Amino acid sequence: MTVAVMKLIVTGGAGFIGSHAVLALLQAGHEVVVLDNLSNGSLETLARVTELAGRAPVFIRADVRDSAALRLIFDQHSFDAVLHFAGLKSVSESVDHPLRYYDNNVAGTLALCQVMAEAKVFKLLFSSSATVYGEPEHMPITESTPTGRPTNPYGKSKLMVEELLADLAKADPRWSIGVLRYFNPVGAHPSGLIGEDPCGIPNNLLPYIAQVAVGKLERLSVFGDDYPTLDGTGIRDYIHVMDLVEGHLKALDAVQACAGWQVWNLGSGQGYSVLQIVRAFELASGRRIPCYIGPRRPGDIACSWCDPAKALQELGWAPQRDLTEMMADAWRWQSRNPQGYADAGQRALAGSRR
Repeated sequence: MTVAVMKLIVTGGAGFIGSHAVLALLQAGHEVVVLDNLSNGSLETLARVTELAGRAPVFIRADVRDSAALRLIFDQHSFDAVLHFAGLKSVSESVDHPLRYYDNNVAGTLALCQVMAEAKVFKLLFSSSATVYGEPEHMPITESTPTGRPTNPYGKSKLMVEELLADLAKADPRWSIGVLRYFNPVGAHPSGLIGEDPCGIPNNLLPYIAQVAVGKLERLSVFGDDYPTLDGTGIRDYIHVMDLVEGHLKALDAVQACAGWQVWNLGSGQGYSVLQIVRAFELASGRRIPCYIGPRRPGDIACSWCDPAKALQELGWAPQRDLTEMMADAWRWQSRNPQGYADAGQRALAGSRR
């Protein structure tokens, strides 16, 4: 089913996943307003999204926790639905700074939902995480796998939001809420124009590997080689970011069509170890990735991969891109933008000096 053109607000739309979603929404014909405080995003990514889409989203710089700013935005625009990506996402950082995560991820969603209710906007897609499952006893992970045992504050904050949204939908039948539990988004748009550009030292595996490959970082630290896996390193389910955002468009259709609280896993259904990812990236890039084996990292688990069958059955969605394509697209982005979006500013500065 194809929905009519909608006016959508995308929180965190200048970040990695959010920017790819904004591009896909624009290309599908929707009107898009991006709300982002730019703590983990960049205006350059929206400029490149505009180049790729042939038209621009509306950009508003604001924090999702700022209720007054949200009210002004919802007063000025008549939205059909909200896609909520804004939030902090590092497992290791959340262990060191838990209050920051509960404030951004939980309080931010609470403020957003309060303003949505006031504006009578009841359609919401929420960017959740596989970390809500904690360390399950059995693989693969399905949507019926028990939650409630996250091993870090990041996962706990996502689970708190899920429970908040479930209570909201139960209390008020006007709400239609889709919860998308991501596994590990990687890759980049095949143009190489937009991709993952973390602030500071990357917290996620693939951008760290990519920065080692371009010489920005010296070597990869592998956290633990004594897990009960094929090579002792942790196993995760990696999904191409373009597959992920295509899942959002399908979920948006579903949220428009029915009410209540619904949840879907978005993953490839295949687990790869850290060292397998390293080898795959070496093949894609032709670069050697020096590795240092260190101790396990607090909050990490041994294995996590999903069964995406529910998304296929209910949304008609399945991932289309394999590991080779994920690595190739990630390398194309990083090799063309060694300093991330900062390269654009440096090129502009160089041009002004000619």
